[in-house]
Amino acid sequence: MSHAMGARQAQKQQSRRALMDAGLHLLADQNLASLGVREVTREAGLSPAAFYRHFPDLAALGVALVEESLASLHVMIRSVLTESGGAEELIDRAVEVIRQHVREHRPHVRFLARERHGGVRQVREAIDAELGRFAAEVGSALALQPVSRGWSEQDLRMLAELYVDHMVSTASAFLEAQEADPDREQRIAATARLQLRLISLGRRHWQGALSAPSR
Repeated sequence: MSHAMGARQAQKQQSRRALMDAGLHLLADQNLASLGVREVTREAGLSPAAFYRHFPDLAALGVALVEESLASLHVMIRSVLTESGGAEELIDRAVEVIRQHVREHRPHVRFLARERHGGVRQVREAIDAELGRFAAEVGSALALQPVSRGWSEQDLRMLAELYVDHMVSTASAFLEAQEADPDREQRIAATARLQLRLISLGRRHWQGALSAPSR
């Protein structure tokens, strides 16, 4: 009986994977709001009934894709932040991590870039929530660095969100460059490094929110 249950569970996971892969493939050329369940199941080679055994609707499929799309990037960026090295070295490493991530996960990056401001509210909210959790992780890592000594929790969160926003915009730029003009990659990487250096410079001289001017 345990063998049969294991086989059914494996088949269930395989079907779910097929639906997610099919959705991601179809979303290369359209947004989630225009996608239909029958399109996804036809692409996956499954019946519409099979879809609803895994997801209540397409928004739930989109949320699952959001979680998957950001999971690996969380791990890579976290590893960069916890590594030792000078600011310049960490900046170079962070930009290269983003570039490599786009190369290896183009469909996921394209999906996030398109749906972050797309027409499916649940997916937009899921992306915002995931990026918020990401910013919290980045803020915790930044708090451990000596240069953050004396920083308030609010300022650390602001800095973390600045880094995350920069990461997302850089990933989107790499995506467009790889699709249109591969030579632009080097220019985008150089610009991203300069922007991060500017953030790093401002960080070293930041003294917290200025008090209101006296009258």
